[in-house]
Amino acid sequence: MIAQLHTAAPAAQYPEFLDALRASGFHGQLSADYATRTVLATDNSIYQRLPQAAVFPLDADDVARIAALMVEPRFQQIKLTPRGGGTGTNGQSLTDGIVVDLSRHMNAILEINVAERWVRVQAGVVKDQLNAALKPHGLFFAPELSTSNRATVGGMINTDASGQGSCTYGKTRDHVLELHSVLLGGERLHSQPLSDAELETVCAQPGRIGEVYRTARHIQETQADLIEAVFPKLNRCLTGYDLAHLRDEQGRFNLNSVLCGAEGSLGYVVEAKLNVLPIPKYSVLVNVRYSSFMDALRDANALLEKRPLSIETVDSKVLMLAMKDIVWHSVAEYFPADAERPTLGINLVEFSGDEVSEVKARVAAFVEHLQADKTIERLGHTLAEGAEAVTRVYTMRKRSVGLLGNVEGEIRPQPFVEDTAVPPEKLADYIAEFRALLDGHGLAYGMFGHVDAGVLHVRPALDMKDPAQAALVKPISDAVAALTQRYGGLLWGEHGKGLRSEYVPAFFGELYPALQSLKGAFDPHNQLNPGKICTPPDAAEGLLKVNEVTLRGDLDRTIDERVWQSFGSAVHCNGNGACYNFDPNDAMCPSWKATRERQHSPKGRASLIREWLRLQGAANIDVLDAALDKVSWLKELPARVRNNMARQRGESDFSHEVYDAMAGCLACKSCAGQCPIKVNVPDFRSRFLELYHRRYQRPLRDYLIGSLEFTIPYMAYAPGLYNALMGSKWVSDLMERHIGMVDSPLIHRYNLQATLSACKVGVANVSALRELTEEQRQYSVVLVQDAFTRYFETPLLASFVQLAHQMGYRVFLAPYSANGKPLHVQGFLNAFSRAAVRNGKQLKALADCGVPLVGLDPAMTLVYRQEYQKVRGLTDCPKVLLPQEWLADVLPDTTQSASQTFRLLAHCTEKTNATASTSQWQEVFARLGLNLVTEATGCCGMSGTYGHEARNQKTSRIIFAQSWATKLDKQDEALATGYSCRSQVKRLAGRQLRHPLEVILERLPRP
Repeated sequence: MIAQLHTAAPAAQYPEFLDALRASGFHGQLSADYATRTVLATDNSIYQRLPQAAVFPLDADDVARIAALMVEPRFQQIKLTPRGGGTGTNGQSLTDGIVVDLSRHMNAILEINVAERWVRVQAGVVKDQLNAALKPHGLFFAPELSTSNRATVGGMINTDASGQGSCTYGKTRDHVLELHSVLLGGERLHSQPLSDAELETVCAQPGRIGEVYRTARHIQETQADLIEAVFPKLNRCLTGYDLAHLRDEQGRFNLNSVLCGAEGSLGYVVEAKLNVLPIPKYSVLVNVRYSSFMDALRDANALLEKRPLSIETVDSKVLMLAMKDIVWHSVAEYFPADAERPTLGINLVEFSGDEVSEVKARVAAFVEHLQADKTIERLGHTLAEGAEAVTRVYTMRKRSVGLLGNVEGEIRPQPFVEDTAVPPEKLADYIAEFRALLDGHGLAYGMFGHVDAGVLHVRPALDMKDPAQAALVKPISDAVAALTQRYGGLLWGEHGKGLRSEYVPAFFGELYPALQSLKGAFDPHNQLNPGKICTPPDAAEGLLKVNEVTLRGDLDRTIDERVWQSFGSAVHCNGNGACYNFDPNDAMCPSWKATRERQHSPKGRASLIREWLRLQGAANIDVLDAALDKVSWLKELPARVRNNMARQRGESDFSHEVYDAMAGCLACKSCAGQCPIKVNVPDFRSRFLELYHRRYQRPLRDYLIGSLEFTIPYMAYAPGLYNALMGSKWVSDLMERHIGMVDSPLIHRYNLQATLSACKVGVANVSALRELTEEQRQYSVVLVQDAFTRYFETPLLASFVQLAHQMGYRVFLAPYSANGKPLHVQGFLNAFSRAAVRNGKQLKALADCGVPLVGLDPAMTLVYRQEYQKVRGLTDCPKVLLPQEWLADVLPDTTQSASQTFRLLAHCTEKTNATASTSQWQEVFARLGLNLVTEATGCCGMSGTYGHEARNQKTSRIIFAQSWATKLDKQDEALATGYSCRSQVKRLAGRQLRHPLEVILERLPRP
């Protein structure tokens, strides 16, 4: 078990509470399994706290049942903490009690009022989800966050979130019109601005609602001078119990100023009415480059005089990380490289408005200032004009949070003093002292932030597994808290207090008892997210301290260093949550989108494998030695049978929970391409499955999938018999009930030999290729076969042969050899290594002859670049080109004007791991006078054999319905590059999509 601080309620009370909750009519889910608790034990912070359980309410009535039960005397020691997206950097949603997850079910947009410009939403709605619904109406919810594709509105309210553009648009609180909250005891609070008469009425109410209003009014009336003196005059003001705005500009009393930023310590926000704004019709981003980061900071004040919408800054460390990331290819044009004068800092200055001419005039005046002002050395600037270009640059900036966690080595930037706020005019001097503080400790750091608001995210680089470095968290936090206060600023200017709340009493001074009285009115027994922001008067437990809470590093250092390094693609996950992307038309983690269960996300799976490795080490099991153990399959069989029987009897093993999470992965590798930390679930999933099945017997299904590439050539000798058998009902029933496979593909009856003969295709062997002259090599290509396009989609393979032949190229067909991808996916790693070595050496010999190699299916072809590179005994595996990569080099430009438009539905592995692949298809089509538009799509839900496994049918169909099913009926023809994708569309939509090669062959001018 993970070590934790002492919990006030005896552990036995929590199961009793869950039983009582279930008996009360609770309709949502209750989870006390170790996997769920492990996944919810972390967020995007340095901390780790294992909850006792998690509950997932279905609606506000469920939340009221929780709140009503908590006040019963027998449960007044129970702790609960609301959780949304779990993206906090300060442990706001971490608890050793019960997590109340409001994001799984309570995520509906309830009403959009376009005329009056407001919306009603449940707490679990994601910000980008809301803006996607508002966009057709020309509206948006303004507070901008780097985590906007996974941060929930409830989480934004609870942290009073803000980010880029806050000087113009304000914080979340500035857009909250009304809140619906559930208070302890189950009372429903509907909070909105009140006149004095309305306030008098509500204060006269009995119960908790009347008490909290009376307490808040008393504080506002008696502590006004102290509030005025203590609260800083900053754009970011203060997160948590914002007493300074209890009266709004119209003089109305507004309790929402207290609830916004309360981090769930006062009640459960379940619904919100928010104001929304018109989307500016035109935007321009001026990207200003500097030779020094301090120059960028010192220039900000002068740039602010031009009244831009926002100014964002990024230092050289973040910029260098971005250059290595998937995002860079889309923004490189805006940041030209200069070896002699490298860019070490940038300011992103945005101007926007509804009148294009007015915005352009402001930008022109701004550029004129840049050219005339010589007080700061600037290296140059570029303009990103229009919403699409601006979004691309901001996408790079948004990824900065995650990118900082992807540096080499174990010393990595850590978020614990990274959202300080000071008056903007003091920012440069403040940062100079901040840097001197970190330099004094010999620490590196990365910086980015919102210079217009005086907020800079500074992340000192530490190896949290090193006790000496982890011990620096407390003294650095102390020093930064004092430094910010000396500059008239805040330690917590943007990301909330959370587990840094120990600095609250010193900051508030004489005003702190007022905060305590307010907490006491809402939560007299300190049950709601205790230890955060403040405690009730006379509370038995005080505020949590940064050096008294379990750190991730405390547990990580117990993992053997060899194991840690070997499983780096899992254990380095920093919890940034990019994989929680809500967008169904984004490829990132389809299993998470379909299930809404966080253990079925890259972050969740990484958390589970990390804890599993820790527990294996604690049990003295060396997973590295176990993987190398060459004990025969037969010798291990009796032990596996006994272990399977034990599992059937219900004997517990955390490995089973990890297995369930890993089995739900589609192995699409979108995480490997899109995660800022490059968490690669298919990689460590395969390694886990190999080790798991050394102990537990595999199902027959795994052997059938793993052997597919080896058996299908023999089946192809009698395709009619094979297809008749697989198409019969009794075989289908047998496959589904006893093997767990459905909708098995049939062997295509296409006469490939006729095409090979007509196109004079040769057999690719070293001797044949070496006999070619240099000129012949330039007009030759080797086609690397894969099982799927060779046997199940043979006409496509023939189309490539015909296309190359028509272009004047001689095609050589590489001897069929198992690629090994199905083996890797199922965790047959020894067998995969043997196949990879055999196949890789054959391909290397062919490539050495100077003829390019091309593979048709992207998922299979990319294995040669990725998984093959990690196989022992296989060095210098040649690059097998994707079709578009080869065509981009050899297809002549016909200089035709665009005559027809097609839509490309790209394979998720291809577009996330070979980022230039879609633009290469567009380039190839353009040469033929065809317009190819890349359609934004998520996963199709097939992903190799995943969609053919009976256990995955529900999830596979949900994934398909979320994105691909919505893209098929548009006017322009849809094309798909992946065999899996075309197979899924045919299976679930009854349609046959073409491959881009087939269109090219059709449109290629005849010689």
